Amino acid sequence: MQEPVPVDDLKGVRLSLVQYTHFIYGLHAIAVLIGVTSAATVAGGFVFGLPSLVAVFLNYLKRGEVSGTWLESHFRWQIRTFWFTLLWLIVYGLLIITIIGIPVAWILIALLGLWVGYRVIRGWNALFAVRSI
Repeated sequence: MQEPVPVDDLKGVRLSLVQYTHFIYGLHAIAVLIGVTSAATVAGGFVFGLPSLVAVFLNYLKRGEVSGTWLESHFRWQIRTFWFTLLWLIVYGLLIITIIGIPVAWILIALLGLWVGYRVIRGWNALFAVRSI
C-alpha cells in the first residue's frame, strides 16, 4: 500500500503549482466546451477564446518555476497544444481558400477539435495521477 503524498509536496513540487496547473487545464477545458457549444469550432474556440489565451499567458508566466520538475512536461504539453492548434488552423484556413479544399478543410478542422479535446483530457488525467505527460 502506498503512503499518502504530503499535501505541501507532490513529488518535489509545491502544491500551489499543481493547483495552478489544474487551473490552466480547467481554462483549456472551458475553451473546448465553448467551441463545442457555440458557433465556433473547437479548435477555433481553443486558440482564439479568452480562456485559452489566458491559460497560455499563465503557462509562460510560471514556466520558470516548474523548470526541472514533473510539471514542466505539463506546461510544455499545454503550450504545444495551443501553438500546434494555431499552426494547423492556419494551414487549414489556407486550404479553405481553395475551392477544392473546403470540404477537406472542414473535416480536418473537426478532427483537430477532437485532437485538442484528447490533449486536454490526457494531460489533465496525467496531472490528477501526479505524473508527467
